[in-house]
Amino acid sequence: MKIGISANALSYGGGLERYAMDLVRAMAAQGVKPAFFARGFDETLPEYRFVEPRRIAVSLLPGKLRDHWFSWRLRRARRVAEVDVLIGCNRVDSSEIAICGGTHLGFMRATGRTPRRSDRWQVALEKRQYARAEVVVAHSVQMRDELRELYDLDEAKIRVMFPPVDAARFQPCAAAERAQLRKRFDFADGEIVLLFPSSSHDRKGLPLIEAALRGVDLPVVVAVAGRKAVSADKRIRYIGYVKDLEQAYSAADFTILASKYEPFGLVGVESAMCGTPVILSNSIGCCDAISDHAKLMFRSGDVDDLRATLHRAVQSFRSKTSAPPELAQDALRYDAAVASHVARLLELAATVRGGHARRPSTEALVASSCDDSPLNR
Repeated sequence: MKIGISANALSYGGGLERYAMDLVRAMAAQGVKPAFFARGFDETLPEYRFVEPRRIAVSLLPGKLRDHWFSWRLRRARRVAEVDVLIGCNRVDSSEIAICGGTHLGFMRATGRTPRRSDRWQVALEKRQYARAEVVVAHSVQMRDELRELYDLDEAKIRVMFPPVDAARFQPCAAAERAQLRKRFDFADGEIVLLFPSSSHDRKGLPLIEAALRGVDLPVVVAVAGRKAVSADKRIRYIGYVKDLEQAYSAADFTILASKYEPFGLVGVESAMCGTPVILSNSIGCCDAISDHAKLMFRSGDVDDLRATLHRAVQSFRSKTSAPPELAQDALRYDAAVASHVARLLELAATVRGGHARRPSTEALVASSCDDSPLNR
């Protein structure tokens, strides 16, 4: 059985690009070398040797048309590569297994965005992807619910599989190492540090966190890692881009996210695996994956509830009886091992291969997509 993976790029990016890289490494460990379809490849990465690279160029097209062109060209590229089962980690309408790490309709609903023509194009492509896939892997219960409610998918077609995390990287460190890390990040002994990893501060909820801190006398510092943050509140402290995020998790006392829309939120799982509890809005997908003892939750968008939760966090910190290694034990409600996740995906691939003949022909795919493709407008 020949496996293919489709993603925007083979690189150390975020989101589904990172997920695709996890799949590549775990498949290599199991002796599987997939065909990898992407817009670009970082040939310096060790993972490049683990795949059959198949580049689909899109750079000459306007940005809003690139997803559609890639999806259309992929149909032929996968035939040439003789792929039996394709795992789609980006918006493509010819994958047997579609990975859902977020939906465009869900994003627009959560953020109150008024649909533009380009949004309608993206949604149309998503709908084709999910309708034509044999199986749709939802990365959270929230995504499953959006697929049923917003895309009218039959639940029997959906498999909820929380995304994997590298346990060798994200694990508690020794107390002495943690003390050194706090010095490195300039965290004072009397500070209760809330780590806020973010490259999109509005979407991740920094304005809500700032509002919750106003008028509150708590010994907390919000350490922003990622994109630079500017705030009049001295308790909002920018610590720069942190490449080894596991070190920041270990140095902090809590990790906080107040996202308006977060289909899963690996940050929460990674932090809990490092033994650092999380403060999360209840709209974040990973809430279902983290055990109660490792998280504090507040109502999404509710500044008063977040403020009350910050008070609870301070009380919890002052009365805590367990060290990070103890908190990390059973902090997750699922097996987050990459090898286990890939084994399940390969099992799914084996089951859907038998149904490959039931899929529409390439001619039917092309005909059915001509009318709604922006490439023809």
